Amino acid sequence: MKNSRRKFLKYAGMVGLGITGSRLTQGFASTSGSPSFFSDSPISLINKTMKEKEENLSIIGQYGPWASSLTENKIPSLSFRRKESTDLQKWKNEALPRLKERLAIPDIGGMPEVILKKQYIYDGLQIEELSWQLPYGRPTNAILLKPANTKVPLPGILAFHDHGGNKYFGTRKITQTGDEQHPLMVEHQKSYYSGRAWANEISKRGYVVLVSDAFPFASRRVMMQDIPENLREGLNDDNPENQKNIEAYNKWAGNHEHIMAKSLFSAGTTWPGVFFAEDRIALDILCSRKDVDKERIGCGGLSGGGMRTVFMGGLDPRIKCAVCVGFMTTWKDFILNKSFTHTWMTYVPVLPNELDFPEILGLRVPLPTLVLNDIDDDLYTMAEMNAADKILNEVYQKANAADRYKCSFYPGEHKFDSDMQTEGFNWFDKWLKK
Repeated sequence: MKNSRRKFLKYAGMVGLGITGSRLTQGFASTSGSPSFFSDSPISLINKTMKEKEENLSIIGQYGPWASSLTENKIPSLSFRRKESTDLQKWKNEALPRLKERLAIPDIGGMPEVILKKQYIYDGLQIEELSWQLPYGRPTNAILLKPANTKVPLPGILAFHDHGGNKYFGTRKITQTGDEQHPLMVEHQKSYYSGRAWANEISKRGYVVLVSDAFPFASRRVMMQDIPENLREGLNDDNPENQKNIEAYNKWAGNHEHIMAKSLFSAGTTWPGVFFAEDRIALDILCSRKDVDKERIGCGGLSGGGMRTVFMGGLDPRIKCAVCVGFMTTWKDFILNKSFTHTWMTYVPVLPNELDFPEILGLRVPLPTLVLNDIDDDLYTMAEMNAADKILNEVYQKANAADRYKCSFYPGEHKFDSDMQTEGFNWFDKWLKK
């Protein structure tokens, strides 16, 4: 079963006849052994014309070119790429406070008491089921994994789960704590992760890995009993593990995102700001452990986890190595092409005037950074993924740290498959196991 996001994107692709027709024609031509055989056929010419017409359209109609012109061909005011930016530390001293100001990161207090709910060994890993209470909402549940019988402090990984149009699940998306998994999580890991629990796999390499439920997923999700009845759409919190109930909840939660985002804006904060505040608490907890070498900490994740990597990696220097998967493009891509494929969790008002999206992650320069993209990822355009790579390359080269940045493109749709995991894990090993 495909998750709701993939269903939506598949439908969006079907109605985009110019895109679909072009792909079908390209695929047919390539199997013939002569890519140019159909280049002048009527179908090919029609598809080419339709594709060119589609490329001149925007998701906000005639307002697109105007909106894009507000920032297009302008290097943002706080970009390190500007000619006058020559001192790396001076640039950071100016850009980081402004980013924090735009995020409006809420003050959620110091490190909370961490409760160990359960501890056991599974598949060679010691697993701890943890929870902590923030000043608001229900307790955050988390999974910590490390090689069994560890005697010395190990490097740590803050592993971020994806969004996937599925707010009912969180940590379970990228972990496995027993032989029995929920069928939806078996399918989820098969679709996105080559059937692997990637947090387990990286832990087996010699890392202490912490995965916590993000706001508002799984243990942190919005419960029906906590909102007015007129917004519940007939749903309740009964029999939560039932597949039909999960699917109904995820549909409701997707439709509820605009309400959450508007409420957060009205409260004087942003969704990325809340993400960062809660992820920073998780990082505090990971760094405080005696079995973790706090000088060797990395973070990474796919999709929504990639977005959280951008902000955590860009803002907190304790992250010595970052692996961003399936979430790298430019603000221009969101303006003209792809904001409809993304949630409300990404956007930071006014910031595009000051930093392009890749430059948020670029604030960590010269610390090691790996970006992994999928060539057929429907969440972004190839042109803007390439533009983002160019921006990050320029930032790292200007900081004389070109060897500490890498971007790779893999065939296929939105995913973090076994081949990509291998490169990501090797990158962590290279920089955290010296």
